[in-house]
Amino acid sequence: MTDGNLITLISIGVTFLFMLGTPVLLVIFYWTIGCSAVLGLTFDNTGSELMNTFNKGFALLAMPLFILTGDLINMSGIAKRLSDFAYACLGWLRGGLAMAALGACGLFAAISGSNSATTATIGSMLHPEMVKGGYDERFSAATAAAGGTVGIIIPPSIIFIVYGFLMNLPISDLFVAGILPGTLMVVGMQFACWIICRLNGWGHLIPLQLNRVLKTAFGAWLGFFAIGLVLWGIYTGKFSPTEAAGVTVGFCIIVGLICYPINKILKSDDDTPVTEKGFTEMFVVGGFTIAQIPGIVVRSAQITGILAPLIAVSIAMQQVLSALGAQQIIGDFVTGMGGYYAVLFTSMVIVFFAGMILESLPVTIILAPILAPIAASVGIDAIHFSVIFLVGASIGFITPPYGLNLYVASGVTGVPYFRLLRYTVPYLAALISVWVLVALVPDLALILLPNR
Repeated sequence: MTDGNLITLISIGVTFLFMLGTPVLLVIFYWTIGCSAVLGLTFDNTGSELMNTFNKGFALLAMPLFILTGDLINMSGIAKRLSDFAYACLGWLRGGLAMAALGACGLFAAISGSNSATTATIGSMLHPEMVKGGYDERFSAATAAAGGTVGIIIPPSIIFIVYGFLMNLPISDLFVAGILPGTLMVVGMQFACWIICRLNGWGHLIPLQLNRVLKTAFGAWLGFFAIGLVLWGIYTGKFSPTEAAGVTVGFCIIVGLICYPINKILKSDDDTPVTEKGFTEMFVVGGFTIAQIPGIVVRSAQITGILAPLIAVSIAMQQVLSALGAQQIIGDFVTGMGGYYAVLFTSMVIVFFAGMILESLPVTIILAPILAPIAASVGIDAIHFSVIFLVGASIGFITPPYGLNLYVASGVTGVPYFRLLRYTVPYLAALISVWVLVALVPDLALILLPNR
């Protein structure tokens, strides 16, 4: 049997395993090991590549830290304050609570950098409230799933860190380039949400009151401070993205530990005047104890333990693809499409369909080194292309059959996966529209960058 036939059988076998629900990490690993054996690549080389992935990537240290940040802000109560502020601003519109959930996703993403953490946190908090407010449970779960897509676009972003590491691009520039596109994604989904809710008459309206907006804004000041701290530090060059992650983790731990005893005192001291207690509670979040920190760290480590090996195995997979000539084949195909716009939209189509069956991490690790140089050869700015690439990869979070955010939303809301699909269509349309707009207007990604 020829090598080509053996590799075809291996590919069919791992595809079958994937369809049975085998984790993507194991699917890629089995395929890489099997093809390496067929091609005569030594396992020593594969093992060395797995180890060297993290020995040469200081920037990747930011990944577990930003994941931990997301868990800390959720546990401390900062995420709840951000969602309350979003609802105070948007509750007067039809579908205001659902639009607030999308806005809260954007605010949460600006601290956590994770799509799954964003979906899980906002979905678990606001799905019950939306159902009580008269929204269809399928729509509310789909809203949480769609909102989570901005988790990897609005900085800080774990996938931007990986992309910058792979393509040797300044991560701080990638972060800044994601601000406007991520914001447009939120606004586009909110518009689609408003149309759907208006057609179905969903949601109870609350009056737009300046005092409510100001009160919730003051209550969310710690969240705004954390967002501003990250963006200010990275944008001004005061610290690297990795350092920003460490600073944010330290800030969240300090806030959580300080606020917890204050809340205990407020709840136990019945002699405190109501006005004084209300004023203090507005500025103090729930917090957590030192004893709870190990549990938070373990949850974050579990997510990191899934992502980190996936990065290493996917990079090892690149060697096999290179030996097979896959990069050359894809490169020749894309290059053969023609000039600037042909290469741009062909690349977008490839990323979109890859996102339907793979998570954004392997999509980025496998395709970015192939498509980015081709894009650069026809004059597409490297930073602009990175945003185009990753916005497309983020859309894959709500496109079946993979749709990671759909699985996460289903898990935290109890709504079956296939029942969510109908209500993801309007959000998909909104996201694809924004994606095309960002591709056609480079300034949406580049205008905030210095020296541009």
